[in-house]
Amino acid sequence: MLRKHWTALLAGAALSFSVTAASAAELTIFWAEWDPANYLQELVNEYTAETGVTVTVETTPWTDFQTKAFTEFNAHGDAYDMVVGDSQWLGAGSTGGHYVDLTDFFNQHKLTDVMAPATVKYYAEYPGNSGKYWAIPLEGDAAGWAYRKDWFEDPKEKEAFKAKYGYDLGVPENYDQLRDIAEFFYRPDEKKYGIAIYTDNSYDAMAMGIESAVFSYGGDLGDYSTYKVDGIINSPENVKAVEMYKALYGFTPPNWGKTFFQEDNQAITEDLAAMSMNFFAFFPALDNPAVNPHAAQTGYFANPKGPTGEQHAALGGQGISVITYSQNKEEAMKFLEWFIRDDVQQKWADLGGYTCSQAVLKSDAFRNATPYNEAFYQSMFMVKDFWAVPEYAELLTQMNNRIYPYVVGGEGTAKEALDGLAADWNATFKKYGRM
Repeated sequence: MLRKHWTALLAGAALSFSVTAASAAELTIFWAEWDPANYLQELVNEYTAETGVTVTVETTPWTDFQTKAFTEFNAHGDAYDMVVGDSQWLGAGSTGGHYVDLTDFFNQHKLTDVMAPATVKYYAEYPGNSGKYWAIPLEGDAAGWAYRKDWFEDPKEKEAFKAKYGYDLGVPENYDQLRDIAEFFYRPDEKKYGIAIYTDNSYDAMAMGIESAVFSYGGDLGDYSTYKVDGIINSPENVKAVEMYKALYGFTPPNWGKTFFQEDNQAITEDLAAMSMNFFAFFPALDNPAVNPHAAQTGYFANPKGPTGEQHAALGGQGISVITYSQNKEEAMKFLEWFIRDDVQQKWADLGGYTCSQAVLKSDAFRNATPYNEAFYQSMFMVKDFWAVPEYAELLTQMNNRIYPYVVGGEGTAKEALDGLAADWNATFKKYGRM
């Protein structure tokens, strides 16, 4: 009966969720365990104050977030009313019947104009260019970089760098400069190293690092409309990008073969590396002197350009979706109406959440609010993402299995690794009838 009522509601000419309608006493949002989830709980406490509806942000460690979420989805459980799911989940969440179709809501509120274009494309829409939406962009994120300003600005270092490389030491404008700087500061005898990058192959860490290079080198993962991968994932551009990533790995601290956000932040806080890759969501810790003794000397920059001037970054972040099996879908929709308000988006940004609102992102107030917001703003208008198809997890595992042995283990060549990956993905797409 409830499902029939909900279907009829969505099919109406206009969606209206008045505050006088019967309300659920509580809503549960499921997300991974990290600082943005804590910020979200602070934000939704204001919704509770306004409406009397208690909203709980339930979290679980990143390592079992995907497993726990899809176990509940596949069991058609109603433990969660909403989930802040990874962008790659859109295909599985929508085609599996787990996510409520939010297309009417999206169009009614003109969210394609309100939210940054990349967040609409990658956090909300599936299939690509279909005009079907399954999530509201919530937490924008992208791969970026932190660096030690005091190392870069030391007059002796600047002089030595200029003498060796023939140009001034500064924030790298392209990957070649990124590599030069990493090499310059690589000093194992002093226990100082050039760079920290993602190498963990258990989920999407290393894949995100590789993607940032691939996209900036003018490459891509495949043709998202035809699922063709041969000649694309193993293109000459991608070969060079993966070779560059392996070269950067050569300038990392010891035992850097299984690293993600925690280790890459530690590379800065523990005085190990000149530069460190990380998602912007993890940079607030580096701006906190209680966590980072070098906070005042830490700067930030967007992912640099590739050889031809293209500049992209791997997309992180998530959208919030309403779960089909929730018993509180009407109240969840009311919550989303509240969340997308301009004043709420500003509060979300003020608390430390990475808003996807174009108006907030473009404002001087936001761009100057922290040392890293300007680089984040730049990044959110140039991000690209991984496959969002239902079989994304298989594709990700295959990518890790091919790339990791080359980058970290030194096995074979980049071309061999990417040729193998092309064969793997081709077989996977054929298995699922996509080509």
